[in-house]
Amino acid sequence: MDMQTKIDPAWAWQPYQPDESQPWDEGLAAHLYRRAGFGADSKMLHAAVKRDPSEVVDNLILRNSQPNEFRSAADGLTDTILATGNPKRLSAAWVYRLLQTPSQLLEKMTLFWHGHFATSADKVKDPSMMWDQNKLLRHHALGDFSALVQSIACDPAMLVYLDSAINRKAHPNENFARELMELFCLGEGNYSEQDVQQLARCFTGWEIKNKKFRKNRYQQDVDEKTILGQRGRFDGEEGVQVVLKQPSLEVFLAKKLCRFFVADSLEPSDKLLQPLAELFRGSNLQIAPVVKMMLSSNLFFSSHAVGQKIRSPVELVIGALRCLQATTNSQLVADGLLKAGQGLFYPPNVKGWDGGRSWINSSTLLERSNLVSRILENDATRFGGLSLDHFLQSQQVNSVHSAIDYFERLLLAVRLDDSVKSLLYESVASGTQKPDRKYRALLRAFLSLPQCQIG
Repeated sequence: MDMQTKIDPAWAWQPYQPDESQPWDEGLAAHLYRRAGFGADSKMLHAAVKRDPSEVVDNLILRNSQPNEFRSAADGLTDTILATGNPKRLSAAWVYRLLQTPSQLLEKMTLFWHGHFATSADKVKDPSMMWDQNKLLRHHALGDFSALVQSIACDPAMLVYLDSAINRKAHPNENFARELMELFCLGEGNYSEQDVQQLARCFTGWEIKNKKFRKNRYQQDVDEKTILGQRGRFDGEEGVQVVLKQPSLEVFLAKKLCRFFVADSLEPSDKLLQPLAELFRGSNLQIAPVVKMMLSSNLFFSSHAVGQKIRSPVELVIGALRCLQATTNSQLVADGLLKAGQGLFYPPNVKGWDGGRSWINSSTLLERSNLVSRILENDATRFGGLSLDHFLQSQQVNSVHSAIDYFERLLLAVRLDDSVKSLLYESVASGTQKPDRKYRALLRAFLSLPQCQIG
């Protein structure tokens, strides 16, 4: 019997209560911060284990907006980049936010929705449109899913990406209607081709002028339509509402969130997802309660979840930098993430990134390693404002052995065998490099380990 079929839904989504067999420790706290954000430094882990895990989750959920001081600085950088008109430089503005945000879960959810409502600057071209969509995703990231979908339906970047910017009643464009049901809300098998054709008619007359959404009433199809068993003279907003009322929606979203937060390989049954789905529908499609239930659950803190995800390039690189209080050249990181398979604002297609094992192949592994090397060799890279050796000294790390233990504690979801630790030690201990070069070589080797690709 598949192990997943043995997961009891009543147990799975109950709040995790630490006990002797599964104590709340730095390992589980690090797991929480890796999944609900990008990682935690040593100080954050020390603070977390002194609190109840439910309190830590509550605090992550409550940080669902950015402090004014941080937002002002981040927006100022973005405005400077937008003035260049170069969408590839826009990726660096998001890297800055990922590295610096005090609201990690909010940014992690913004990244999730970017993959869900995938839109690429390769086609849209206009960085201001892409950034407006990014702000939209962040604004609704932990809020009302209905409002998020209604907003994305008339988002200029989405309209351009799915060829809906000039949608005429004589020739309705079916792209957005199809993706709204298949990829955004319901999943395959929960709608028909006729539903796609009828729903597409709702969005006729929706267009863009001067980079802004508007409705052209002369091009709107106002006749009756039949969508998913409902009949009426639906406009676009009403058509979206018909989709949002389908009972398959809450299960579809619960499954996708479950795979994002809990485990790549988890293929949860509808029965396992039912408590999440019922909470989602019962809260009028509010996102935060579902995320909170997941992050607080027995399943999330169990062996079914810990170490059961392959890190995306963003999770690997941003996570390592955040755990080590590091800052670096944001454009260098943004360019490297694109080469490693997760360019921000450059998802591969309308389905977004597949995730899981698709993150890893010989090419992307090489690019991960190359990006880590470029970051560590860059003069702008600092750790807590210091060189790596001085930073480690500030953390009471004064030897290669203690550095290996320190990196393992902060960066890994799985423990290393003694044989691997010995190889790491031997790779740098016999060299004559200065301490900073030695520790950077160790960190480079550490981040290239297969074990470090698991989160």
